[in-house]
Amino acid sequence: MNFLKKLAPQMVAVAEAQTCSKSAIHTSAVCCRVQSGRYRITTKRNRPLTYEMANPPHYIGHRKSWNSWNTSTIKDGLRPSQTAIEDVFLRKFMTGTWHAMICSEVIIKRQHNTIRIAAIIRQAISARKMYFLIGYTEELLSYWMQCPVTLELQTVADKKDVVFKYI
Repeated sequence: MNFLKKLAPQMVAVAEAQTCSKSAIHTSAVCCRVQSGRYRITTKRNRPLTYEMANPPHYIGHRKSWNSWNTSTIKDGLRPSQTAIEDVFLRKFMTGTWHAMICSEVIIKRQHNTIRIAAIIRQAISARKMYFLIGYTEELLSYWMQCPVTLELQTVADKKDVVFKYI
């Protein structure tokens, strides 16, 4: 303490004054508005939003559903961190394999040891290539995840068919 008094006497005096004073309450205005997870309105109102994107986060469970369905996050659930990392890997693999064709969010549903992946894709390639990509994706993911993986895909003619509103 003597060393500090010689070095910075003003700082020590402030520190001693703060420890001796009574504690005070600090209040601020309550901000109930949720800002995260919302999309900003553009000046020209030309940003397309799907139904999932148009609903803010506090409507999850009311108007929209979860993007990952699993039971690892409940109390005493097994391997929650591995499940989250696997979900990120599955989404990145899907967006890479089905490049520029996925029009909605990739929904992952885990039931027992089966993984079901749902998405809406564009009809940008021939049916033959689409069936190949479905088999390719299911086979590789089943091998890597060590469990059966099935794709549940819906197709739309154009990406504009999925637009819910413009902001």
